[in-house]
Amino acid sequence: MEVCEGGIYYRTEGITKSYLKDISYQIIGAAIEVHKNIGPGLLESVYHSCFVDEMISKGLFVKSQVHVPVFYKGKDLGGILKLDMLVNDQIIVEIKSVETMIPLYHAQLLSYLKLSQKPKGLLINFNSVNIKDQLVAMVTEEYSKIPF
Repeated sequence: MEVCEGGIYYRTEGITKSYLKDISYQIIGAAIEVHKNIGPGLLESVYHSCFVDEMISKGLFVKSQVHVPVFYKGKDLGGILKLDMLVNDQIIVEIKSVETMIPLYHAQLLSYLKLSQKPKGLLINFNSVNIKDQLVAMVTEEYSKIPF
């Protein structure tokens, strides 16, 4: 099933690994395009704005600064996570503009994935010479349940 929101269609059922792979390639392509046009060394907020605009221009459905409630053992504890971006309601995208990617950033994305029950996430550092060297893709158990 596809849902139209703001003129953009995205799937809500029938998610496949192939679909997630295609969306991931589009996201990565948008990141490369932004990096190619404005280069490294800027504030994360600059990349965020440009990246969201680029993904929308590619026809992706992007929610920015998404608040996700924190549930622990089925109980809402009132805490809130703030994701940088959620693309097509399936892929969490966290961006950085840092000199060094530290393990904490990886752990943070993995925690976001688990707590939001999303199948895939991308961590992208725009402060690099080659953005592909600073890109990490992660999947969770939810991903393993998705058909090809």
